[in-house]
Amino acid sequence: MTESQRPSGEYPMYPSYGNGDAAYPPPPAHQPAQPISTGPGTTVWPGSGGAGHSGGDHYGGFGQGLPQPAPQPSGHGRRARRPVALLAAVAVAAAVVGGITATAVGQFAGTGSSGTDSGSVVSGTTVSQSSTGTVAGVAKAVSPTIVEIGATSTAGESTGSGVIITSGGEIITNNHVIAGASSIKVTLSTGRTYTAKVVGTDADKDLALIDLEGASGLKTATLGDSSGIKVGDQVVAIGSPEGLTGTVTSGIVSALNRDVTVAKDSESGQEQGQQGGGSDWPFEFGGRQFNGDTGNSTTTYKAIQTDASLNPGNSGGALINMNGEIIGINSAMYSASSSGGSSSFGAGSVGLGFAIPVNTLKADLDTLRDGNSS
Repeated sequence: MTESQRPSGEYPMYPSYGNGDAAYPPPPAHQPAQPISTGPGTTVWPGSGGAGHSGGDHYGGFGQGLPQPAPQPSGHGRRARRPVALLAAVAVAAAVVGGITATAVGQFAGTGSSGTDSGSVVSGTTVSQSSTGTVAGVAKAVSPTIVEIGATSTAGESTGSGVIITSGGEIITNNHVIAGASSIKVTLSTGRTYTAKVVGTDADKDLALIDLEGASGLKTATLGDSSGIKVGDQVVAIGSPEGLTGTVTSGIVSALNRDVTVAKDSESGQEQGQQGGGSDWPFEFGGRQFNGDTGNSTTTYKAIQTDASLNPGNSGGALINMNGEIIGINSAMYSASSSGGSSSFGAGSVGLGFAIPVNTLKADLDTLRDGNSS
């Protein structure tokens, strides 16, 4: 026999299962507890002890006897909702950051909360935003508003330029271009020609207003403000020197408020105009006469000096800033070869040109339209 190593009484002793009543446990003193139905799939056992169970038979003492809380979702279900919450949080953060960024950009760009530009709108023949500051952009925008003027008088023919200021055909030019003319022919940049009549003249300011007969729908120039001009500002000149329509030159403002003296009558200008097809108008500056004799009847005005190339025929044309606005009406130029007044043949620009400030024109425009002549 093998000796048992277990201490005595380690295992309980049970009666043997044999035949007879003594071999079975006695019957219970009361009926077993019955389950309480609380709902489909849930069974609660009365008594004290563990939680209720679903299905199967249990005895009292093993059930809690109280309804149990609804089962919690598994960990997998909770994890499934986290990405949705995370995405919502990210979307909110992105919206906040986007709003702040848009506000900052709007403030930096000078825009209001509506996103519209607070800057002023350029009108008329001003240059498009992409072309602002370029000679090519100015020329493209303004050239259609500059015309060639041919004036015929008893003294001969002269050629000058003019600027369209109304769609119906009002044109500003120099008085000396049309003074004494018996007929005036105007050629547009498109090549179309019109007959023009004189509306008003101001010999003291060397300005004249003419009107095309039967014209409509013309492109007009924008009159700027000459009070803000500074020496060194870039400018463009457009005119018809020697009959070459639509010639574009550029330069800078060389000086301001030059006292330029020109002839008030037509004799000197028309005589010079016969030669070379130009209008090499004589003028006086600093007590000296240039391009011929100014005669006895003269007038003096404050002029803008420019080194943009001006030649005979540029008179009455436009001096333009880089926004495409008219800032002056070209009126005189110095020609070294004709300073003695003998001939305009071979004359050329030496960078001394003068223009009547546009503010002088604007102040005189109503008087010209009233048909007054002086």
